[in-house]
Parts: sequence; structure tokens; C-alpha cells
Amino acid sequence: MLKVEDIRAIIEAVDQSSLTSFKFKQDGVKLHISKKAGEVQVVQQVVQEQAQPAPVKTEAPAVAVTNAPVQEAPVPVQEEVEAPSEEGLVEIVSPMVGTFYAAASPEADNYVAVGDRVTETSIVCIVEAMKLFNEIEAEVNGEIVDILVEDGQLVEYGQPLFLVRPN
Repeated sequence: MLKVEDIRAIIEAVDQSSLTSFKFKQDGVKLHISKKAGEVQVVQQVVQEQAQPAPVKTEAPAVAVTNAPVQEAPVPVQEEVEAPSEEGLVEIVSPMVGTFYAAASPEADNYVAVGDRVTETSIVCIVEAMKLFNEIEAEVNGEIVDILVEDGQLVEYGQPLFLVRPN
């Protein structure tokens, strides 16, 4: 099973290479990454297939790497969000590709709101990746100035989630 760190390393390697498409399949996990104009996009999320009895003979994992353009469904373009013009704000960014959740469950209150004070160890949100719910810590002491994403929104590695005015 691929770990989040492995996926991050693959995304960085594809981003820094001249490859335009990368496909990986192993043990029922499929990963397809493609990039356009130097921008990496995860085109197909990692999918865990239902486990089926494995054949007795062993085979090498299938890995396909091509430079040919890949026909994909259009990826929605996100508009850039203008950050407050204050200087000295710190961004809390997503450490992985996944789905942003502002609360532990739909019935629970959000972890933070604009104006809340946070410490380095304060949980500010959850990013779900591969059915794992990862609590994201603020890693900075300060006040939440802006929340840059919506609950349930897909986020990319390194995408700003919050703006914080540090103490």
C-alpha cells in the first residue's frame, strides 16, 4: 500500500521531470498523474480496488510512464482567492492532496473560525487522503485571519488553507 509520503515523492518527481504523464498500479492501488505546462495535476485519485484472490505466480508490478498527451476529463479551474493585503501573515498549507474538512463530523462545530486564536499544536482541520483522516495542526501561534477553502473541497499539496496573523 502506498503511503502519503510516497505519493508526495512521486508528485514532486513528476513535477521536476519532463514527463507529462505517470501511471502506477500495484496491489489494487492505481495512481495516474499528468501535468500540463509544467503544472502537476492528479488526474485520477488513488483507488483501492476490492481485494480479489491473488494468483500464485508472482509478477512484477505494472508501471507505465509515457510522454504522450493523455486525453482526460477537463479539470475544473479554480479562481485565485485574494488574500488580505496585510503583510506578515502566515499561510497554513495542505501537506497532501485530499479533501478538506473543517470539522470532525458533519454534526460537530468547525475546528476554527476567523478570529480564533491558535497555538502550534491546535488542530485546524482534517484532510482526508486515501480514506485516512489526517488532523492538520496550525504549526504557528496566532489568530486565524481568513479561511481560504470550503468544507468538502478538494485541496492540493501545498495549497494555502488558512491565513494566520502570528503573535
